Amino acid sequence: MKKEILIGFIVAIIATICGFYLYIQLFSKFEFYETLEIIREGNLFSKVLGLAAIPNLFVFFVFLKKKQDYRARGVLMATILITLIMVFLKFL
Repeated sequence: MKKEILIGFIVAIIATICGFYLYIQLFSKFEFYETLEIIREGNLFSKVLGLAAIPNLFVFFVFLKKKQDYRARGVLMATILITLIMVFLKFL
């Protein structure tokens, strides 16, 4: 049971990292590191992180569709953690 939750958690974190990378590559006119600098200077990291977490929605429903409820629970836990990080960064 704990292993399944951990798998879901790790998959969600990887999906968020991939979402972050894809968002920067697809929607930015600048190079990757330039975009990271713009995000840092504009204090936009929490907003971009929120958009990067969208793939977690798809992962969550795939796990539910496959009846892997504990993995879906891990995705939900990772999404809550990402939300808490976003709130922390917003008010930092």
